[in-house]
Amino acid sequence: MTQTAPHLSSALDEETARAELYGLIAELFYASPAPALLAQLRVAATEAPASGGFLEEPWRALVGTARDMDDASIQREHEALFGGVGKPEVYVYASHYLSGFLNEKPLAQLRTDLAALGLTRDAASMSETEDHVSYLMEVMRFLVAGDDVAVSNLTQQAKFFAVHVQTWVLGLCDVLQANPRARFYAALAELTRAFVSVETQGFDMLA
Repeated sequence: MTQTAPHLSSALDEETARAELYGLIAELFYASPAPALLAQLRVAATEAPASGGFLEEPWRALVGTARDMDDASIQREHEALFGGVGKPEVYVYASHYLSGFLNEKPLAQLRTDLAALGLTRDAASMSETEDHVSYLMEVMRFLVAGDDVAVSNLTQQAKFFAVHVQTWVLGLCDVLQANPRARFYAALAELTRAFVSVETQGFDMLA
């Protein structure tokens, strides 16, 4: 059995952690968290889930909040913030933050860029439009962890992130943290904010 070089192993671990964090954020925003997911979160180690101490405190806060709240309270919070009939308290769509309206030009541009990556939304499994924060986080996870290096590479990550994540996700975090109903999701917003900041710095170093 060949040994992996230490520096390469560390790099691979970091990429795995990045992909997992994108995936976790996507799952928590998409629907009321399942009990199994919350149970895993509550027993998670409270050190940084990705390389860089900047994430450690918001990660610890999210895990601590999950431990302090029961499943039903977290699920009710998700429904209160993002669900309901008609206008939600908090929008999770890029077009709303970038244009002030849903289903506008930012969504059309996103669909063009997704098509260039060979990606399409499965309407049977996802009723929301592609500019939902969870869909965008899942695309980033794919661009980090996918097997096709022609698509899943740092260049594509940086390009997609700059256009479709960095431009608006901090605005979503601001709205969530200002909402008096948000407790678990305010903690998730702070982790998301920190992660977006770390990713922004990392991509800026590539420029």
